[in-house]
Amino acid sequence: MNLEYFIAKNIIKGDNRSKKFTKPVINISIMAIALGLIVMIVAVSIVSGFQREIRNKVIGFGSHIQITSYDSQNTYEANPISKKQDFYPSLTEKDGIKHIQVFATKAGIIKTKKEIYGVVVKGVGSDFDWSFFKENLVQGDVFTISDSAKGNDIIISKHISNKMKLKVGDKMFVYFIQQNGQMRPKDFIVKGIYQTDLDGFDNLYVLTDIAHIQKRNDWTENQVGGFEVLIDDFHYIDEMGDYVYDNVSYELHSSTIKDINPDIFSWLNLQDYNVNIIIILMILVAIINIVSALLILILERTNMIGILKALGLPNWNVRKIFLYNAAYLIVKGMVIGNLIGIALCLIQLKFGVLTLPAESYYVTQVPIEFNFTYILALNIGTLVVCLIMLIIPSMVITKISPVKAIRFD
Repeated sequence: MNLEYFIAKNIIKGDNRSKKFTKPVINISIMAIALGLIVMIVAVSIVSGFQREIRNKVIGFGSHIQITSYDSQNTYEANPISKKQDFYPSLTEKDGIKHIQVFATKAGIIKTKKEIYGVVVKGVGSDFDWSFFKENLVQGDVFTISDSAKGNDIIISKHISNKMKLKVGDKMFVYFIQQNGQMRPKDFIVKGIYQTDLDGFDNLYVLTDIAHIQKRNDWTENQVGGFEVLIDDFHYIDEMGDYVYDNVSYELHSSTIKDINPDIFSWLNLQDYNVNIIIILMILVAIINIVSALLILILERTNMIGILKALGLPNWNVRKIFLYNAAYLIVKGMVIGNLIGIALCLIQLKFGVLTLPAESYYVTQVPIEFNFTYILALNIGTLVVCLIMLIIPSMVITKISPVKAIRFD
């Protein structure tokens, strides 16, 4: 039997039955570790959920990767490229690439009897993935696109709907701005109204059949503004971006959504720094509390330490007894912290108890994303760091003289 573990187990049982002054300190240490882990789990889950929600909304408007002509970057008036490309649609044969679709954009002005409003009209084809907009529709439905006939349906945002006083089924006019400065009007029927709470996009985009963009730009049906590529996992976007870049012709340019919207993704990455600071602070609090508890345990068991050393037990073996005690306190606190932290996240995920103002945070409730890899890493990291830091204060045992310790009261 492991002698050190046996003694440590009996010390814990004895402390559980005692009413000495050490018991409150030990309980405080356990609660501090639990509280620290709760804060870390909740913080990581919230920030991961927030990043996922904002990221998915931006991707919903522009996909993961866009392929356009070189001179069409950073402009809504794209120069046409041929729809007949070697990579379309064969690019989806690559593992990790989920979908590829055509698109085109053009500046326009919505005009009613009392209001005018500038928008970007995004034309989509029959291959368009409607998943994102179906999830964010608040009224109406998406429209069906046929390669053989143009539809007059259009989808607008709730912001534009309120601004222009338009409802599902209403007729509206969009005036397209031509290169010569003239305006070409086109009437549409509002088919659906979406809301993502991402103001920079909701205030700007309307969706319709790409054939209308092609006609207003005097393009053929085989000319498009570009291609949008959707991938399976955002974490591989740089790798997939390089693959797409290497597999398009030299006349075309591919950009990831991070390149197209650098400000948004830089802002999202900054959230990781906040989480890292929280994790460091919580681990420091846990270390300070568990070190205090260990020193108190050593002080209370000074007589026992002297007897064990007098019987010939080496210093390291005596230190192991108290490291086992400390590990028990850490694990107990971690179990409590995990149970409460995960329970709080599940409650928010299921019931959305905590809400947020969408105009400030772009989401209506605190988002939660469970990443069990991160949670496992937090647990292992907390345990390992705390135990390593406990090795130093446990060295006080080596300074204890057996004779003085036995006489210590």
